[in-house]
Amino acid sequence: MAEVVQVQKRDGKLGTAASQRLRKSGQVPAVLYGHKQENEHLSIDRKTVELILRHHSKIVELEGAVKETALVSDLQFDPLGIEVLHIDLQRVDMNERVTVTVPIQFKGDPAGAKQGGIVIENAHEVEISCPAVAIPDSIALNVTSVNAGENRTAGDLGLPENVELVTPADTVVFHIEKPKGAKTAADADGEEGEGDE
Repeated sequence: MAEVVQVQKRDGKLGTAASQRLRKSGQVPAVLYGHKQENEHLSIDRKTVELILRHHSKIVELEGAVKETALVSDLQFDPLGIEVLHIDLQRVDMNERVTVTVPIQFKGDPAGAKQGGIVIENAHEVEISCPAVAIPDSIALNVTSVNAGENRTAGDLGLPENVELVTPADTVVFHIEKPKGAKTAADADGEEGEGDE
């Protein structure tokens, strides 16, 4: 279920100084755009913005000054990456396809870690395309069977129905560096099985 977000219209002056005043009053500037309608300059209470972040909300129901279903398309942070300075909201129909970034959830205890390998998470999120109503909170990748010297790519992710991968399928998202001088299970298999193919 989409998060309900109360919004107010920003009247009068726009720009850096006006935005700074708004933030000092506990509000975060936002802009709503899309569907060939005029942009709406809005503000959202900072506590509500913190809830959006905590819940990783992608789709929100705007109430108050405007009534719209919107995609949280971009968040602009301060240089320290702590405070949200601005939010971009895109009007959506719940059945239209949208392109969004979702986190990868690595599951399992990789075999390669027990072999002394170094576990490296190359990417923590991927870009997908799906109906706005069906945006997953995260996409799981089981890494239990990953041996030292092996990797998993975005193409190995188990995608829910009606979800398509936008990130190139050959993008490495997880790999385990084998210990120096050690042979991996794959190396051993290769030596034993040479000429079998």
